Amino acid sequence: MDLNALRAHFPSLDHGLAFFDGPGGTQTPRPVADAIVDTLTGPLSNRGVVSRSELNAERAVTDFRDAYADLLNVPAEGVVHGRSATQLTYDFSRHLAKGWKAGDEIVLSRLDHDSNVRPWVQAAERAGVTVRWIEIDGGSTELDLDSFERALSPRTRLVAVTAASNVLGTKPPLRHIADRAHEFGALVYVDGVHYAAHHLVDVPALGADLFVCSPYKFLGPHCGVLAAAPELLETIYPDKLAPSPDTMPERFEFGTLPYEILAGATAAVVFLAAIDPGTGGTRREWLAHSLGSLHEHERALRTRLEEGLRALGDAVTLHSKAADRTPTLLMTIEGRDAREAQVHLAARDVLAPAGSFYAYETFTALKLEHPALRVGLAPYNSVEDVDRFLDGLASFL
Repeated sequence: MDLNALRAHFPSLDHGLAFFDGPGGTQTPRPVADAIVDTLTGPLSNRGVVSRSELNAERAVTDFRDAYADLLNVPAEGVVHGRSATQLTYDFSRHLAKGWKAGDEIVLSRLDHDSNVRPWVQAAERAGVTVRWIEIDGGSTELDLDSFERALSPRTRLVAVTAASNVLGTKPPLRHIADRAHEFGALVYVDGVHYAAHHLVDVPALGADLFVCSPYKFLGPHCGVLAAAPELLETIYPDKLAPSPDTMPERFEFGTLPYEILAGATAAVVFLAAIDPGTGGTRREWLAHSLGSLHEHERALRTRLEEGLRALGDAVTLHSKAADRTPTLLMTIEGRDAREAQVHLAARDVLAPAGSFYAYETFTALKLEHPALRVGLAPYNSVEDVDRFLDGLASFL
């Protein structure tokens, strides 16, 4: 992989900033922005099959579904667009809760971003459904699978769990969790927002019934995508306008779609596939090769980052400990406010945010009472970026 060639596509890098805020949203390559502008300036109309402007809109939708079918390994008819993963989860919590009744149970995870917690908690409250929890092992920052087993029962209707923690990077054994949930007849809803930024997703192989991700976490524009088998979507009935389509997946997309955002999201997949595509094959195979190369690049940078943090001594506590995790590190600094560290680093053009990052349950479970510093690696990060962060943090201590 030619990192210099990759970085040349990102105008924001020309400003000399080292970005470690990728888990909150990555920088945008120029081809993605160009696709948005080209689509928006058209000609463009509502979808149709008559005029050139209608056909442009239709093509934006078709290309988007095909691209995310390749990225997530689901049929194009199983790709649903949403404004965000949070919006999609709220929508589907309402859709699925229609079939719940008092006495039913759902299982949630303390490892999750609140977008895969609160929508389900609130839907359960309205339906009179009991919420059970998968706890976190504080020592390893892994999910406590014993608590998961205790949470399951013949009354379990849904298990909602992350594929990777957005703050700790922890990747739970998702296929095991899904298989056990399916043994009890429960649906498995997976928050893949952080996971999809670092790995090629295979929704069926993960065991997910419904999987959400956000293209703006992997070089695309701000939107959300839900993937599922069309056969499953056929069994879910949302509230919708009477004249709006009842086909899959339009049934779940309310109002006119943002064609320019769809085009940008498609361009992000095209860009990822072209980073290091290998030779020959399908776009899915190009994606596998490119994302494999990116994974190795990020793994090497994470190793350098962790070694540098250890060299700083006991002043820095690293909370990301799981054996299997993404290149995202959560840390606190002894006797110091992480927000002060963020300001100190930003003055040196190193962007590493401090906060709790909507991981309300995770921070509560780990008894993290103050903001923590999150350092997340993205495809465009370099060795020089990592060294600038380490030097900046050392000067803060």
